[in-house]
Amino acid sequence: MEKILDIVDAIAHEKGLQPEKVLESLKTAFVQTAKRVIDRNFAFEANVDDETKSIKIVQTITVVADDDVRLEDEELAPAYIPLTEAREYDDQVELDDQLQVDHNLEDYGRTGASQLHREIEFHIQRLVEDEVYNKYQSKIGTLVSGRVTRVDAQNNTYIEIDEIRAILPMKSRIKGEIFNIGDHVKAVVRRVNMDKEHGIGIELSRTSPKFLEELLALEVPEIHDGTVIIEKAARIPGERAKIAIMSTHPQVDAVGATVGVKGVRINAVSDELIGENIDCIEYTTITELFVSRTMSPAILSHVEIVKNEEGENEKAIVTLPADQKSKAIGKSGINIRLASMLTGMQIELVESDSVTNEDGEIEEAKDGVDALEALFS
Repeated sequence: MEKILDIVDAIAHEKGLQPEKVLESLKTAFVQTAKRVIDRNFAFEANVDDETKSIKIVQTITVVADDDVRLEDEELAPAYIPLTEAREYDDQVELDDQLQVDHNLEDYGRTGASQLHREIEFHIQRLVEDEVYNKYQSKIGTLVSGRVTRVDAQNNTYIEIDEIRAILPMKSRIKGEIFNIGDHVKAVVRRVNMDKEHGIGIELSRTSPKFLEELLALEVPEIHDGTVIIEKAARIPGERAKIAIMSTHPQVDAVGATVGVKGVRINAVSDELIGENIDCIEYTTITELFVSRTMSPAILSHVEIVKNEEGENEKAIVTLPADQKSKAIGKSGINIRLASMLTGMQIELVESDSVTNEDGEIEEAKDGVDALEALFS
């Protein structure tokens, strides 16, 4: 066991670990080996000898009274020694003092060596897994990229990211996407799991609103540096999305910066999302105005916010001209669904007698004349 500490730095460098954590893992391996080859009921400690660069095992024994009941317990007895017997080694010891007995694992031959090797391997591997787990746990909701290594029969896509393989389930893939082995894929980390049987499991997603936000931060410098903030985002993957953004700088137009010249920035993100249409909305803390903006392209007459018993916004009653209802709902209800997701409220539409003119302005319909006639009167 001489100079075993020389391998600490080597292991740390090879596995990308902190030397202090590697040392602690080695000490744990020594203690577990001692318990296995000597006695599992003994209380062992692993101490570092800086001079010999070795780890030494000592057994700690507590001095108790000669008639202490713990001495009669087969499992507890090895950790204790009666006072009379302890004074045979040191006549100065008192009750509750702790004696230390050295043990050398080399005395246990090949059994001790092979057991120690297995323990070191196990604890270092566990340390590596913990480091990887913590690394990706901190990356939940952030963008990662990797190469497709396999697509199984259920169309789950396996992606190699740095030192680990992650899975992109079919449910978290945009409709119509097809990946082949070797393709480079971007996604966000959705979940990180660890279990004894399968080790670390990383689940990716391309359908969450967070994926849209991360792509925008990658494409729009103003979002990346915090000049433009994404307050909320809602998606129906592969079809349409709405994002609420605001500028922290008076001279920066949040919507203009996000869309880019001739839409170049927003189109780049849309292309990554298989043509998903992205509506950029300027966020406001005025709830009625925000609801109105989320219902675009529909033109509304009035918005009323209904609160629940706790005083929280529960429902928005939206009054609008009859000819704007189809725009408010959108194809297959997509517009109102996204607006509801973005505002966090149920949205109720109420038709009014008003109509919109050629300039997109709302006018009251004339008595006895239907809305269509009013448009051309």
